[in-house]
Amino acid sequence: MNRKTARQMEKLVPDTSVIIEGLVSQKIEEQEFLPETIIIHEAVISELEHQANLDKAIGYLGLEEIRKIRHVADKHDIKIEFKGRKPTAGEIKYANLGEIDALIRDLAFEEGATLFTADKIQAKIAEAKGMDFIFFKVEQLHKRLKLEEYFDETTMSVHLRENVLPYAKKGTPGNWQFTAVGNKELDRDLIQEISTEIIEEAGIRKDGFIEIERPGSTIVQLGPYRIVITKPPFSDGWEITAVRPVKKLSMEDYQLSEKLRSRIEQQAEGILIAGAPGMGKSTMAQALAEHYASLGKIVKTVEAPRDLILPDNITQYAISHGDAQEIHDILLLSRPDYTIFDEMRNTADFKLFADLRLSGIGLAGVVHATNPIDAIQRFVGRIELGVIPQVIDTVIFINKGAIGKVLSLEMTVKVPTGMTEADLARPVVVVTDFETGKIEYELYSYGEETVVIPVKAAHASLTPSRQLASRAIEDVFRKMVRDTKVEVVSDHKCIVYVPEEDISRIIGKQGKTIGEIEKSIGMSIDIRALEDAPRQPGEKGSQPVKFNMQQSNKSMEFSLGHNMQGKDIHVYVGGEYLLTVKAGSSGTVKIKKKNKIGNMLAGALKRGEQVELRV
Repeated sequence: MNRKTARQMEKLVPDTSVIIEGLVSQKIEEQEFLPETIIIHEAVISELEHQANLDKAIGYLGLEEIRKIRHVADKHDIKIEFKGRKPTAGEIKYANLGEIDALIRDLAFEEGATLFTADKIQAKIAEAKGMDFIFFKVEQLHKRLKLEEYFDETTMSVHLRENVLPYAKKGTPGNWQFTAVGNKELDRDLIQEISTEIIEEAGIRKDGFIEIERPGSTIVQLGPYRIVITKPPFSDGWEITAVRPVKKLSMEDYQLSEKLRSRIEQQAEGILIAGAPGMGKSTMAQALAEHYASLGKIVKTVEAPRDLILPDNITQYAISHGDAQEIHDILLLSRPDYTIFDEMRNTADFKLFADLRLSGIGLAGVVHATNPIDAIQRFVGRIELGVIPQVIDTVIFINKGAIGKVLSLEMTVKVPTGMTEADLARPVVVVTDFETGKIEYELYSYGEETVVIPVKAAHASLTPSRQLASRAIEDVFRKMVRDTKVEVVSDHKCIVYVPEEDISRIIGKQGKTIGEIEKSIGMSIDIRALEDAPRQPGEKGSQPVKFNMQQSNKSMEFSLGHNMQGKDIHVYVGGEYLLTVKAGSSGTVKIKKKNKIGNMLAGALKRGEQVELRV
């Protein structure tokens, strides 16, 4: 404030910024100043009308403030005048460039009035011109919102709708109850009042953003709350849905296996975090972002809306305030080590994720999926099949706040499981259980379609007749070679695996020998090298390994010798296969007791059951 005291002013010209914030009626009610005349520029009315016609909340807030100004003006015998020319369509369109502010400032200068503004630039220009002005700096108030009255420490989300009792989800992901948090139905006026308060706070608080504003809906991030406001005609009534994280976890809380921890820190750069709504995907993404940041990595997020609660050293980008090209350019120029994409909903998001990943940026994306394979299928048809393993290498499925399953992807060329002819070989995306290495799904092109086939369905156990046929064929070939294995793939075909040095002898000159065998047993025979035979852990061909074992409170360590470093070691308890692990650089295998498999192994050792390691 300069020269005059506020109470001595004759004329007051407020600009759009103080009207939207509701400061004029507030300051008059509090009698901080009582001007003789308030002059409102027609440009202010036109700009607010334009915003209201676009169904934007700030337009309604401003028009409501003008109604309040008239009310308090009548109460305190203050004259109200509307002056100035109406702005052109171009001036309204470019209001954010200062066109409307200039009109209001010129009116205040011509009238010899005091300019009232909350816009720092407007105040600087008024000062430069030697005008009387009042600059009110809008502070971050952090007042308790009416919305917060419906929350307690166990509330995950609050659901407010006109003419309905207020409800809330209370509990934790996967374990919550939907309960009423009031005994009185909410009327439209109260819902609108709560909505107005939320939007006003989002405009003045540092941790508040109006992320998306459309006709009929507004999405706001306010501190820890992600708030969705809908109104007619988009919805059939006013409604507010507010979601808040109830628990913050670190990566340590997820009790990762050593194998998965190593994958995340050293190899996985195309991660999908998948799960059903409310299961804790964003909580996992938040923990992962903080974990990477703690390792000294540059981490950024892409969100719509921004709802992850992260430290200041992690930059959060809102794709709703930019576009895919802008995000692409910014990330490539700023070169982060890892980017968290929370969350991917439409084709543009999936294509942006793929484009960024192929550019070499480490990415972790969050997607809705009811089971792990669905997360991968959401990329099918959006990007080429052969590119999928380059974009995604790890899928972490979250169920009830915990890691339910981890899948790994790789590309290979093979005959898809269930097919028998060698000329059907094609590129296949193999999806395996990350912890056990067991193949669970195969993705490949079949005609013009991309199919996803569960491998376990194709690996049905052999019928008794095929088992008998397999043993009979093995007997035939054991008379010719020292070792063999037979796989009966259909009623008319089998694959026989023999030592590579015996293949030419068994086939015979111009295939004469194998032709006679085929004729005698009545089946087509495909001869392959024994080394290529599919092998289950523990079957003949894997050798026992001597080891020394040491236990601590947290883990079991098996020392196998330096010659075993880097090899796959199969662990058995009581003759039953338990898991496969890779020996470390010193030839040791370390298994933590805190995970499920470690608990099983520790219990078996305590009971004195035989533990065997094979390679």
